[in-house]
Amino acid sequence: MTAVESHVSVREKAPGPTTWRDVVAAYVGLTKPRIIELLLITTVPVMFLAQRGVPPLGLVVATVVGGTLSAGSANALNCVYDRDIDERMRRTRRRALPRHVVGARSALVFGVALGVVSTLMLGLLVNWLSAGLALAANLFYVVGYTMILKRRTSQNIVWGGAAGCFPALIGWTAITGHLGWAPVVLFMVVFFWTPPHFWALAIRYRDDYAAANVPMLPVVAGPRTVARQIVAYAYLMVATSLLLWPVAGTGWFYPAVAAVLGAAFLVESHFLLRRSASTDNVVALRPMRLFHWSNTYLTLLFVAVALDPLLTR
Repeated sequence: MTAVESHVSVREKAPGPTTWRDVVAAYVGLTKPRIIELLLITTVPVMFLAQRGVPPLGLVVATVVGGTLSAGSANALNCVYDRDIDERMRRTRRRALPRHVVGARSALVFGVALGVVSTLMLGLLVNWLSAGLALAANLFYVVGYTMILKRRTSQNIVWGGAAGCFPALIGWTAITGHLGWAPVVLFMVVFFWTPPHFWALAIRYRDDYAAANVPMLPVVAGPRTVARQIVAYAYLMVATSLLLWPVAGTGWFYPAVAAVLGAAFLVESHFLLRRSASTDNVVALRPMRLFHWSNTYLTLLFVAVALDPLLTR
């Protein structure tokens, strides 16, 4: 019996009365569409960079659909394993499994099926290297982050967040069929972006994580310590984003946008650090400002990745 199956064997409550629309919405919710949106933002622009122009539409569609199914699989399996945590957290208790709209075994089958379909789709319609990378990201998120790291270390999101960096590699290999230094740089940009992004959210919901016994950094360390780490990762992220300019041989547009966006991110990070020196009150810290800006930063940075070869070729 696998770890996931063992976790599923925990006694479940019977789901309450639902309509077919509720069930469909619940299964869609298991895939965490808002997270998938961010993953696709870091996939498609890299395809433009690798193509040095507009990539073939059919290949983009196959990569996007296959990547969506792969990410949805990982997210659904995460929901299955973490449903005990989700029941104790205000932010997540309205998800399908805590509300018993979908049973854990059904969600497990759904997640595995999505993973199988995505791997076959990417392998047959894109290439097997991209399929292997998507499968590796799936397994790393479910096993490495969800099962091993999340409940054991405050550095869980640092290393576990690497799973969310794979789309940059997948987008590149979908076009070229091989890896290169440019996608590795973008992989590292997302790697350094993830802690500031997630720790800002975890500051806001630190009581939730504490109640669920999840040792996120804001649970085990004070706001000042967390803010310092956020600033440190922000500098690493900005420096790495600028490294793409010489490594990928981009034009002027990308580094100009990266510099402006990076400066704004550093300013917002330092604002959080300054506020943490005088208060540990979540409302006064306003961590969600940085969280929302981090989403905007990543989106605009990768839009610049896509536009640069179109504007400067």
